[in-house]
Parts: sequence; C-alpha cells; structure tokens
Amino acid sequence: MRIRPYEPRDRADVIDICIRTGDNGQDATGLHSSDELLADIYALPYVDHEPELAFVVDDGDRAVGYVLGAADTRAFAEWFSAEWWPTVAGKYSSNGVLERAIIVSAENPERMLIAAVDDYPAHLHIDLLPEAQGQGLGRRLIEMLAATLRERGIPGLHLVVGAGNANAQAFYRRVGFTELASDAGGVMMGIKLV
Repeated sequence: MRIRPYEPRDRADVIDICIRTGDNGQDATGLHSSDELLADIYALPYVDHEPELAFVVDDGDRAVGYVLGAADTRAFAEWFSAEWWPTVAGKYSSNGVLERAIIVSAENPERMLIAAVDDYPAHLHIDLLPEAQGQGLGRRLIEMLAATLRERGIPGLHLVVGAGNANAQAFYRRVGFTELASDAGGVMMGIKLV
C-alpha cells in the first residue's frame, strides 16, 4: 500500500470509506436516510475545498483510507456554511434522532470553532478501512498532512474524537496530539506544527 495525493478519481472511494467507518470506526451503511449524509459533511467538502490537503492510502486498486484537512478552520466553516451545505442540505429529510442531530450540527458552522482554533487553526478527518489499519499508515497520513501544513506556516492542527473512542484517543496521543478540551460530544486534541 502506498500513500499519495488525492485525485478526482478517488471521490467514490472517499465516499465509501467515510460511510464504512462512519459509526465510530464501524460501518454506518443504512444508519441514515441516505448513506451519503456523512460524506457530504465530513469528506466531500474537504476534497472540493482543499484537495491539496487530501491524501489517500492506495492498495493498488483503489483508495482504502484517507486524511482530509482544512488549513484555516474559520475560513472553512464560513465556506461550508455559505457555499457547500446549501448545495447538499436538501437531499436529507432528517429522519430519526441521530440523523436530525447530525443535520443540526452541519447547519451550525460554529461547531467547528473550538476554543483553541487560533492556536490550532487547521483540522483533519482521517479514516482507514480495516485492511489498511495496523500498518502505520494512519501515522504516515498525519505526518504527510502535518508536513504540508508546516510548509504553509500553519502553527497547529486539531481534531475531535468521540468521547468513548479510547482506542482513537490513544492513537492520537502516540502520534503527538494532546488533549485541549472535552465535553459530552468528544475530545478536542491538538498538535503544534511550528
């Protein structure tokens, strides 16, 4: 398996990876009125807005993992709210409590603005299918994104991980992230880049 920059031909794979890891790392297929809901919030806006900050794990046939980033979370949140979300929001009927909560979250770009956003202005989403896990590829994806952000002079990178996802929290600590804050929804973690 190799890591390479995202290419437009990877779009369907990115959607698939997002869905198949969208339930706290497990398959979210069938959990929402449309399987594309999660990708329309947590994956596709990133590859459309800043494709140069997207990297995939390629198994020789297709992408089986990715890291997607936004260099400036404030600017990304404004773009997402003004330009991206209005183009896709009409696809979703907000059936069910979980889906409604996800849609309400997407409609609130302020959700992306953690208290430490000025010190850690970039953020990421990373997902790997099971066949790509446990091989050091997650670490390498984060290192590749971090190096790209460093070249741009971005001082810090953050992410949010589920409060109950102890394995992911341990992984992020191993690659250098520290806890910035936490609440019932998740743990905010950051890493200084410069």
